[in-house]
Amino acid sequence: MKILTYTFYILLLSIGIAIGGFLFSDTIKRPLVDISKCHEYCLKTNELAGLLVSAGIQVMDGNLPKVIFETDKTLVFDIQYPYPPTKIHYAVVPKKDIKDVNQLAPEDEGYISDAYLVMAKIVREHDYKKYRVITNGPGFQEVAYLHFHLVIDRD
Repeated sequence: MKILTYTFYILLLSIGIAIGGFLFSDTIKRPLVDISKCHEYCLKTNELAGLLVSAGIQVMDGNLPKVIFETDKTLVFDIQYPYPPTKIHYAVVPKKDIKDVNQLAPEDEGYISDAYLVMAKIVREHDYKKYRVITNGPGFQEVAYLHFHLVIDRD
């Protein structure tokens, strides 16, 4: 009895495939994902990275690795770059999904001012004398998510 049931299902599946093949025989073949024709709608690698960062910050609130300081609006990560070894490098990240400076809106003011206040706190607490605050825009961002680099000379 089981063999008859399985045979019936296989026959039914074969008939479905044959009918589907006939009905769609005039359809233009195309790849499942055609990146070559993906102009302004596809995410670039850095934009995808920014989207993942944004999702991670929203979902993993309070559980992200290498976070050395956090407020309700800002995260600070200690980034270990091997070169140059004479620098201390922190990534200061607003907890709001802002792609770059060009996307800032008046309601983002609290996030930006908090990021700068956090950097000021770090500089004061450690008595850093030589430091830079850097942010990159489109074309220079490895991750399309507004963030700041606080780079300190150890000298």
